[in-house]
Amino acid sequence: MTTDFQHPRFAQAYARASELADQRGAYEHRRRLLAGLEGRVIEVGAGNGRNFAHYPASVTEVVAVEPDDTLRAFAAERARSAPVPVSVVPGHAEALPGSSFDAAVVSLVLCSVPSQGRALAEIVRVLRPGAQLRFYEHVRSANPALGLLQHLIAPAWRRLAAGCHLNRDTLAAIERAGFEVSEVERFGFAPQPLVPAMAHVIGRAVTP
Repeated sequence: MTTDFQHPRFAQAYARASELADQRGAYEHRRRLLAGLEGRVIEVGAGNGRNFAHYPASVTEVVAVEPDDTLRAFAAERARSAPVPVSVVPGHAEALPGSSFDAAVVSLVLCSVPSQGRALAEIVRVLRPGAQLRFYEHVRSANPALGLLQHLIAPAWRRLAAGCHLNRDTLAAIERAGFEVSEVERFGFAPQPLVPAMAHVIGRAVTP
């Protein structure tokens, strides 16, 4: 059921903000995230589908799972012009469709899932052994002062941003789930004007 994941007002704002974020650098982040992928891919929390244009021709199928009705409608529109076959389906990270995927993609979504542990366990379930996880996430800052600030404002931020957590150590959660991280890039990025640069990671991991 996706009824608990409906945030239409936030979804409209996110769709507008993601366009600006891409102009400020996220377009290139998405390209690096998906470069070299092959085979069948499940994208968890596909949002409004801004990753779709970046899937390489070596990808044979993308199953794009998105719980929010508003964002899913935007994603379905983008799927029509994607360079690879993309099916946009309702669902959420703790109840994914299918199995034996060659790769999973999470892009600015593990910040807002109710439980990172349950979501990542479900991703492990639907991947074949040795499959890849590609991740692009904002995370808690390694700077102690900034990390403390994120912690202090996190409750208010969650209410304003549809459950988004500013202070999650997502890389550690990926490793706890049993993934072996093979590559990670850490960097600061301000997706919007007048917003301080937040810590982000782009990386690759493989299932046990």
